[in-house]
Amino acid sequence: MEKDIQEVMLTEAQIQARIEELGKILTEEYRDKNPVVLGVLKGVVIFYADMIRKINVPCQMDFMWVSSYEGTDSTGSVVVKRDITTDIKDRHVLILEDIFDTGNSLSFIYDHLMKKEPASLKICTLLDKPSRRKPGVTLQADYVGFTIPNAFVVGYGLDYNEYYRNLPYVGILKPEAYT
Repeated sequence: MEKDIQEVMLTEAQIQARIEELGKILTEEYRDKNPVVLGVLKGVVIFYADMIRKINVPCQMDFMWVSSYEGTDSTGSVVVKRDITTDIKDRHVLILEDIFDTGNSLSFIYDHLMKKEPASLKICTLLDKPSRRKPGVTLQADYVGFTIPNAFVVGYGLDYNEYYRNLPYVGILKPEAYT
C-alpha cells in the first residue's frame, strides 16, 4: 500500500494532536447536553473511534451509512444504506464525518436529520476540501480538523475502492494507483 502513496499529507501525530484539540472544544460545547454523536460510515470509523474518546461528556453513539461514490467520482446521487436508529427529536446531535468534499452526501444527511427535529445539529469533519464543493452547497462544517487542497487522499479511514483505510496517516494517492 505504501508504494501507492505519493506523499503523506497529515502524519498520525498531526491528526492525533488536532483530535485532542477538537476533543476539548467539543467537551465544552456539549457539557450538560447529552449529545448523540453520529458517525457517517464507513470512512469515519477510525476518526470516530479516536474522537469519541476525547469528548468527555455523557453521550450516545449512532451511525448512518450513505453512499455516493464509485471509485474516485461522486455519482451525485445519495443512497441511505443504514439510517440512524436513535430518536433525535429535541436532542443535540453532532455529526462526525471523515471528509467534507462535494457536499452532496453531507447536505443530504443534514437535511435528512433536520426532519427528525433535533434540538441542534452540528458537523465536525476531520478534513474539509472546499475547492471540491458543488455549486449551490451552502452547508458549512462547525468544526474542522484540517482544510486540505484538492488531492485524492486516502488513509485514516479514507479509501479508494475500499482499500487504504487502515493507513495511520492521510496520504495523497498516486494517480497511477487509480487511473
